[in-house]
Amino acid sequence: MLKNAFLTLLSLAIAIGGGGASVWYALKIQDGVSAIRIGQWTAFPDIGTPAADPYSKARVAREGVLALGRAEGLSFVAENDAAGDQLKRECSYRIEGGFPTARFWTLYAADQSLGVVETGKPRLAALQSYEVLRRADNSVTISVGHHPMPGNWLLTDGSGRMYFVLTFYDTPIASSTGLSDVSLPRIVKAGCDA
Repeated sequence: MLKNAFLTLLSLAIAIGGGGASVWYALKIQDGVSAIRIGQWTAFPDIGTPAADPYSKARVAREGVLALGRAEGLSFVAENDAAGDQLKRECSYRIEGGFPTARFWTLYAADQSLGVVETGKPRLAALQSYEVLRRADNSVTISVGHHPMPGNWLLTDGSGRMYFVLTFYDTPIASSTGLSDVSLPRIVKAGCDA
């Protein structure tokens, strides 16, 4: 009798624990259901629409974010550089290349919760399209790190894992047909502090 009760409790613990862990994993990874990957960047284009999958809806509910609708814009998240290594706050990077057509875009360095990285300084770890310097071909190079750099500089500080969040507002790429020929900037590691 005691053996049957123990086995029943063990089975329930494994089922509940395994189910909870699988849901946590599905909500945590960036390559989830209905994700679109362009280079190092991942987006969930259906996240703010009625057609969003249950995992996307759960991700929005868990994080407490206001998801953009398809006509409003699209957010991309990068967790790795061009070499496939995880982004780290103690390293410096270059984000280089062209940006798709959009009325406005923002780029910020994010922590695990996808909130803006705390720099401990008045300058935020964020840039937007109206303040960047562009080359003659309309491409942009952004230096990322905690040491000041000439040109476009995105301040980061601290140590640990980091993400980049790139959001385009009022853009044709938010439509389902606009993602087929989009190219996003590359993230190249420039070096790390020892």
